[in-house]
Amino acid sequence: MPSSTPVSVDIHAVQATYLQADDLNVAASIAYNAYHNDALFEHIFQAEREGYESRLRQAIKQELTACWDAEQILLGLFEGTRLLAVTCITKPNQGFVPGRMWHWRLKMMLTAGLFSTRQFVEKEERIRALIPAESFHMISLIGVHPDYQHIGLGHVLMGAIDTIVAQSEESQGVGVFATVPAYRYFFEDGGYSKVTSLQIAGVEGDVLYKKRSSDIPLR
Repeated sequence: MPSSTPVSVDIHAVQATYLQADDLNVAASIAYNAYHNDALFEHIFQAEREGYESRLRQAIKQELTACWDAEQILLGLFEGTRLLAVTCITKPNQGFVPGRMWHWRLKMMLTAGLFSTRQFVEKEERIRALIPAESFHMISLIGVHPDYQHIGLGHVLMGAIDTIVAQSEESQGVGVFATVPAYRYFFEDGGYSKVTSLQIAGVEGDVLYKKRSSDIPLR
């Protein structure tokens, strides 16, 4: 739950940094809060059944661990040592192909169940198939700590994502799937365009895509 006392952050002191292994637990907690009330995650992990919070928490932890093991992009916003926001981004042409996913699927099945795991994987496959590019980054998870929301950190994180995409010669852009209206507006405000609406398990969302910018120089 968000803190009842406003937490001050010097937005100019915030830095985007790649996460380290010992950041993953805090990152998982931030992502858990970001997706706890997402209708699609509520369906996939069966919010009506006892244990929803545990299944969701374990699934997000396994997703972040899989990103780390597969050397995908795990980025955080820090003020000093405080982790304020996180995102997991898959690299172009380096998604979790079946040969690299088997251990992740097994772990998720043991914690979230076969039904939830199958739906989670199918969701990713359907979304990726709709992105209008052959080589692209994909935002898998993104969230801001509940105590630090509505102060501009989301836009700082989006700028960091833009830089990563622009500095990748093989990436044509970056995609994301959003079911919460506020998230859709956030990405559209950041230059993402709606590709199509997509209904998964009765929950409707938008597939959004942003072409790689040529304004940010390559390293």
